Amino acid sequence: MDFFGELTTWFAGFAGSEWAVIVLAIATFLESIFSPIPPDPLLIPMSVLRPDMAIWYGLVATIASLSGALVGHWLGARFGRPILSRFTSESKVDLAESFFDRYGAWALLAAAVTPIPYKVFAILAGVLKFDRKRFLIVSLIGRGARFIGLGILLFLFGEQIQHFIEQNIQKLSLFGLAAVVVSCLCLWMLVKFRSKLGVS
Repeated sequence: MDFFGELTTWFAGFAGSEWAVIVLAIATFLESIFSPIPPDPLLIPMSVLRPDMAIWYGLVATIASLSGALVGHWLGARFGRPILSRFTSESKVDLAESFFDRYGAWALLAAAVTPIPYKVFAILAGVLKFDRKRFLIVSLIGRGARFIGLGILLFLFGEQIQHFIEQNIQKLSLFGLAAVVVSCLCLWMLVKFRSKLGVS
């Protein structure tokens, strides 16, 4: 097992600890700024051990992630593009920037839901002076879909679905992204339709 794998396993070992919620909050906060370890390896076993608390754990992860993302946004706005080179290669920064330039908020949403490094897009949003309020709304939708959605699945199915989630986290993330995008488009179409009809 490589160092990253060992670190992830060690991290997951906190699931049964009395400090689990605090560790989850700190880890998720840091993952939105610079940490390479996603919170899922801790969130999943915590939720399996306490399915009745799974949605709450997902909410904790969402709030902590948003808090970290706001720090990342501020860092990007304060120090500019050079700070990104501390976390990833220049080629990946260029790729993320072109993706952001082309898709805007949708790129941020994709990063918030899927395994795409969200921290890069959070910092990049600050670099590109992406509106903070809009940033927070998109991040809330994306991070909530990922972590609270995971909590709901584990609340409903518990240990029965743990192995499936661990083996298919990327596919589930893409499915979650598709569901969020479709929901947002439907809501947008509904608002437009109601405005055309003059319904307040």
